[in-house]
Amino acid sequence: MKVLYIGGTGTISSACVAESVRRGLDVHVLNRGRTTRRPLPDGVTTLTADVRDGDALRRALAGRTYDCVVGFLDYGAEDAAATVDLLDGRIGQYVHIGSASVYHKPVRRAPFTESTARRNPYLAYARGKIAAEDVLRRAYEERGFPVTIVRPSHTYDDAHPPLPGEWTAWDRVARGDEIVVPGDGTSLWTLTHADDFAVGLVGLIGNWQAIGEDFHITSDEALPWNEIYEVVARTAGTTARLLHLPSEFLPVIAPDWFWSDLVVGDLAHTALFDTTKIRRFVPSFRPVVTWAEGARRLHAWRSARPDETRPDAGTDAVLARLAEGHRLAAAAVARLAPARG
Repeated sequence: MKVLYIGGTGTISSACVAESVRRGLDVHVLNRGRTTRRPLPDGVTTLTADVRDGDALRRALAGRTYDCVVGFLDYGAEDAAATVDLLDGRIGQYVHIGSASVYHKPVRRAPFTESTARRNPYLAYARGKIAAEDVLRRAYEERGFPVTIVRPSHTYDDAHPPLPGEWTAWDRVARGDEIVVPGDGTSLWTLTHADDFAVGLVGLIGNWQAIGEDFHITSDEALPWNEIYEVVARTAGTTARLLHLPSEFLPVIAPDWFWSDLVVGDLAHTALFDTTKIRRFVPSFRPVVTWAEGARRLHAWRSARPDETRPDAGTDAVLARLAEGHRLAAAAVARLAPARG
């Protein structure tokens, strides 16, 4: 089985490449060839091209055919249309990596299934992924383009903590500073380790019954955000100082912070997933990495690589500004309370 990963060195894709190699697939990876913290396993064939450069892509793939191509970089309708034009008639299967953020927000029913309505008016990224899916679905229906759609939710690995603010947020918890938690911290959130995700995705490669189908691939462990941060604190040997802010405040108070819109459009909503379908198509899919274990792995990674996991000064400043703003607002309310009484 000859498979090409477009991407291949990110949080999710690197785990999938490693799992594919472990299963004995003939693995090829196409990307820009830049240095990464996640080196490719031995035996992987590398192709170099910028996926945004159509001519470079065609040159890199000239004369090559694949049983399966896995694409991580289709973010909208234009990307998906270009992929169809590039690969149509040259592959046996195309696995599109979408996003579980496409499911209806606000949440109307839990858990999500693959047939849950797709609508997210809060997050442009999700709307782009919906548009990409629509193009690929239409290509399957009208042209027989052999697409399988996969929707990850919040997936992490040992080098990438699943926290708004990433290593900066982890560092604030570890050093005992306040950390912003969306809402009251009780909404349930599903975290999935990339090693578990990879078992599900690679099980779909060459699974011809999966063509024309869509799947989310997630863990079954759902935790409230308060508990997610408390696990980090326990792993780091400290106590979590949780600062609860209304999620809707973040884009107003911190419009310059990458995570603000993502919190409002995705992370603040309960995310529970029915994994019956992926387990039916891939019986070997049985997630085993709990968040407690994942946090221990992240702690070990951070301890071994202090230079790679330092907090980002800009992100730290944003989180500190949010904490100080909350302190000042609380103090102002306290001063007004006697007068109102």
